[in-house]
This record gives sequence, structure tokens and C-alpha cells, in this order.
Amino acid sequence: MEHNTNQITLRGNLSAPPTFSHENHGKQFYRFFLEVPRLSGAADTLPVIAEASLLESAGIDPGGMLTVTGQIRSHNVRTDGRRHLMIFVFASALTCEDGEALNDAQLEGFLCREPIYRRTPLGREICDVMLAVNRPYRRADYLPCIAWGAIAQQTARLPVGSRLTVEGRVQSRGYTKTVDGVGQERTAYEVSIMRPAEPEEFLL
Repeated sequence: MEHNTNQITLRGNLSAPPTFSHENHGKQFYRFFLEVPRLSGAADTLPVIAEASLLESAGIDPGGMLTVTGQIRSHNVRTDGRRHLMIFVFASALTCEDGEALNDAQLEGFLCREPIYRRTPLGREICDVMLAVNRPYRRADYLPCIAWGAIAQQTARLPVGSRLTVEGRVQSRGYTKTVDGVGQERTAYEVSIMRPAEPEEFLL
């Protein structure tokens, strides 16, 4: 299986101290949320998982600014008998440093579902795609992406299996899901595609 590009750099503020996530092969991993401001003034609150040794070496300060480099990962979890795709950033390096907010992602993978083209109530064009990004050991991450405007038109025409190279940012958005007749507030994470397409290579 070909190993695809999967890189992300975030810089923002730690919203709360890390909490224990899980242990794997004798290593402990912790989960925290990074608040990354947008140019609009709003902020994306993004989940990050990091090994304990990275947190210790970085000496992070709750409320301080932190730079995270790593990969965007997906993991299928089952809650109340239902499958749910969990999206998070898996950190490979952490640095405490001040500076401008960063949210830069580069992905290379394959379109694994039919694109879903739609318009907002205000007429804005949107296309939802699911990108399969291969990683070592015959594993893959399935990452939801969203394209806008002219890029949405281009992605809507692509067949399943098309190879895509994407540059964008990870964003969070709240939504209400009805479960057994009861509305539950949830958060979705997706990659907002920023770079225009080069159709001859199916690059975005």
C-alpha cells in the first residue's frame, strides 16, 4: 500500500490541561484541545493526542500558546451500538512558542465515496468528499473534506478513486444530532480545502 502525504501544523492556545486518553504498547497518550483563531475572529477548537513524553519535554502551560506538528488521523469508535468516525490530530512534535495562529494541512489520498454537491440556503456552493489517506502497515485514515465555490464544482465531477492532493485547514463546527428522539449537541471536524484545483493532475 502506497504511503500518502499527511502533514499538519497547528499553533494556538491550550484550552485546558491534557487528560489521559489511552495506553498502547506500554506508552501513555494524552488528549487535549487547541484553540486556533481564524482570520474572521472565530476559533476552531481541535482535538490533539500526544504521547506523554512529548508533553513532558515541551513543558506545556495551560492557557499558553503551543505549536503542534503531526498528522490528521481517524478512528472508528462504537457508542450505544452506533459507529462514529473520530477525527483528531496525532502529534509528532510539540513546541511552546508565541507567534501567529497556524492551521496548515497537506493531504494526499484517494476519493473513496461519491462527492456530495449542494448549495447553502444563501446559494453558496459546497462539495463534501471523503479522502482515504494511506499510512504504513496497510492502514488508512478516512478524512472528511469540504470544498467551496469553484473548487466545489471541480470536486463534484471527480469519480471515486481519483487521486487528490489537498491543502487546507482543519475546522470544527457544532451541529445537533437526534438520537432516539432527543437532540444532542455534537462537534464535527473536517478539512476545509483552500488551494484551487489543477484538473490535469486532479490536484486541489
